[in-house]
Amino acid sequence: MLILYGTQYCHLCEQAFALAVEAGVAELVQQIDIAGDKTLYDRYGVTIPVFRFQDQELNWPFSLTELKIWLEAHGINKYS
Repeated sequence: MLILYGTQYCHLCEQAFALAVEAGVAELVQQIDIAGDKTLYDRYGVTIPVFRFQDQELNWPFSLTELKIWLEAHGINKYS
């Protein structure tokens, strides 16, 4: 599962998800709102949006090309 940490009404988080759509992996993304979880908020509050796969993270800012490279490096594609 590919996790996208963010918050509701976060325009950067919306942009990050839009990049996942463009990369063809939106159906693999589980969006997690950090606002209701103190531990997640303390960890990601100033760095969202953040993609996470297993123990690897991709922190904003990133481009579509950078996201695709990161996904490929971790064996993630729309067929995963």
